[in-house]
Amino acid sequence: MTSGNSLSTASGTKEQIIDSGPEAADGPPRPLPEAVRQNVVETAAELLGALPLDEVPPPLRRFARFERRKRAKLAGQHIAALLERDEAFRARVAEAERETHPDLAAAVADGSVPPAADPVRVAAIGYLLRPDGWKALVENARAEIDRSASLTEGERAERRIAELRAELGAARASRGADLDRARGELRDAKAEIAELRRKLHEARAKAKAERDRADALAERTERELTEAREARAAADKELRKLRAKLDRAEAGAEAAKRAAREGRNIDDVRLRMLLDALTDAAQGVRRELALPSTIGRPADLVTGGDAAPPPHRALPGRALSDGDPQLLDRLLQLPGVHLVVDGYNVTKTGYGELPLADQRSRILSGLGGLAAQTRAEVTCVFDGAELDAPVATVAPRGVRVLFSQPGQTADELIGEIVRAEPGGRAVVVVSSDREVQDAARRAGARPVPSQLLLRRLGRS
Repeated sequence: MTSGNSLSTASGTKEQIIDSGPEAADGPPRPLPEAVRQNVVETAAELLGALPLDEVPPPLRRFARFERRKRAKLAGQHIAALLERDEAFRARVAEAERETHPDLAAAVADGSVPPAADPVRVAAIGYLLRPDGWKALVENARAEIDRSASLTEGERAERRIAELRAELGAARASRGADLDRARGELRDAKAEIAELRRKLHEARAKAKAERDRADALAERTERELTEAREARAAADKELRKLRAKLDRAEAGAEAAKRAAREGRNIDDVRLRMLLDALTDAAQGVRRELALPSTIGRPADLVTGGDAAPPPHRALPGRALSDGDPQLLDRLLQLPGVHLVVDGYNVTKTGYGELPLADQRSRILSGLGGLAAQTRAEVTCVFDGAELDAPVATVAPRGVRVLFSQPGQTADELIGEIVRAEPGGRAVVVVSSDREVQDAARRAGARPVPSQLLLRRLGRS
């Protein structure tokens, strides 16, 4: 067996004394201990990384680029074999070791190794430098390694027991202090918990009081808000009424001013309207009776007797019933007749399924044709109390369109129109509302059901 094979023997294998051949006389009698061998291989592997590639021994060049630990692991056998047979390579590794540990290397070369030096490191340096007696250094390292490994399990156990006893004593010594400290901390914690409970109780009581006060404040605020809303609603309602009155007063004042500017007042208008109606009526009667242009004196035709009672005032078309189809046609033939129409009452009777705007457009279109045919004065009244703004309505020629003011109904506006007419003028009110009909009769106007106007407009 060669000395190169002795270097590559793995740790833990049975070591044998080498005495086969003259080559073994120059090498160690037995393989290097594994620790010494590993130290030598790591030193050589580190040197391989520092050498230029052309100076690395050919068998180790493929390992030169590896990382140091990887080189020592993969190229360990090759490095050990090369160190054993290549003295030049071993000398370079020994020089590197001398540079790394100069004092220890000098002591090994002189044979004066310090007693406290690591035997493994001393054996590795001795193996590389090969001074006299280097094999004894290797054997000393082996003996130290064997001595360290010769401790029995019982000795280890006794040592462990001693260590545990020492730890137990230290633990017992410190347990009393820890226990006293824990008891003190427990007392402090109990005191702190009691204080926190007291503060928590106070905080809960305070929070409950604040919550009750907030609930009471919220209830009072809600009550005041409700009262304020009711007061505002009442104020808004009263304000609307006042604005309506103000608008009517302003309209009356404007009408009075306009009448004053034109040099007449409402009484003059009513009187002129009545005179025109009487004149037209007289001319109609004259044409109807074919009276001669000259007649005798009225007194000549009077015979003796009591004076006749004053004539009874009759409504226009009194001889015809309300349901007579000819009633509206006869009334529209009266001279100077004024036709007042309850707009929505007529439209909802005839075509109430339409939107209000379409209802207004349809009835106004029919009334425009009726006014053109009969030459009658036509006024159509709509309820405008619920409207937020004036309605854009285009009235046909000869038709007057009026909307009631806020706070005023269409029935009240119709009553004002009828009362504004002079006594004796023929006024016809078209509505199926019983209250409107009764009010029209009391004011001297002739009520006509809405169905008659719808039928008349359907023929137009």
